[in-house]
Amino acid sequence: METVISRVGLREGSKSPWLLTYADGRQAVLRDQGPFDTEIAALTVAEANGVPAPRVLSSNDTELLISVVPGSSLIPTEPGPNRLEAIGAAAAAIHAVELAPSKDLPARHRPIELVDFDDWRARRTASPLLLRAMEAMASRPEPPHPTVLVHGDLWQGNTMWVDGELVAVIDWDCAGVGHPGVDLGSLRCDAALFYGPEYADRILDGWRDKAGREAPDVAYWDVVASLSTPPDVGEWLPNAVDQGRPDLDGPTLNARRDEFLHAALNRL
Repeated sequence: METVISRVGLREGSKSPWLLTYADGRQAVLRDQGPFDTEIAALTVAEANGVPAPRVLSSNDTELLISVVPGSSLIPTEPGPNRLEAIGAAAAAIHAVELAPSKDLPARHRPIELVDFDDWRARRTASPLLLRAMEAMASRPEPPHPTVLVHGDLWQGNTMWVDGELVAVIDWDCAGVGHPGVDLGSLRCDAALFYGPEYADRILDGWRDKAGREAPDVAYWDVVASLSTPPDVGEWLPNAVDQGRPDLDGPTLNARRDEFLHAALNRL
């Protein structure tokens, strides 16, 4: 068995996944919080289609070992030239892969589908704006679209960068297949939270340039993404701080989410 000489948590400095360094200098990333079937299936499809992502090295029932990708996932205080467009283009590369749902890559209908945001709102009391959004979506069917590979938790903290260039998309445990809007709404909401709602359209610019067409059903998926956030977005502040943004605060995140959501509701 190869000797591990260092094990460093990659989330908040002390949490899984773990960066392993071996005695011979090689490195790998260990995930020890399964199940891993979805992530393995997604990374396998990504590799087969040239999507920039880690590669599976080995797996068993309790551990998944994947390759190390270079760079940093820290989120700058200003987005910089073409950063958000590059993320949109990366999403388009993912969505170029048409797939039918399967056991390991199931149909996804919203970001982070493993989290029950309806229950979260019930426990924390939803604002009138969130209740309005829930009511609006209850009467609308999901827009039809051929199912494509979706990451399922696509935000800046799950991208890796080297010298301002996006080199990989990581953390595929929420992946599946569905409408491209599952990821696009998530990215647009993320851009709104970290930089302001006026930045969200830059995601669409990158997606359109890569895909060669306009993104469909944008307002619908913006609302879906907004409803895939906590009632008080300040509860996500530790994630923002972990990604290098201690400048943000709860009132700012809530105001930005609500402005983004209000605009989307007005476009439905």
